[in-house]
Amino acid sequence: MNFRALVVGAALAALAVPAMAQTSYYIVQDVKTKHCQIVDKAPSPTEREWTSVGPGGVVYHTRTEAESAMKTVKVCTSD
Repeated sequence: MNFRALVVGAALAALAVPAMAQTSYYIVQDVKTKHCQIVDKAPSPTEREWTSVGPGGVVYHTRTEAESAMKTVKVCTSD
């Protein structure tokens, strides 16, 4: 019976871990249009269409935090 409880506990933990994973946000700039946007995946080093902008390639933990920071980034053009 202890083995069964252990298996059920492990299954519940496996389902809960992805839910606890925190999303990261990045400010990226289109190199052609110079327009910026907030994304939840960092641009890869080989990607040539987007570049990460902001102070030191900062990773933001909330979208609101990224939106506030994007207002201060001077290299982004406004729509």
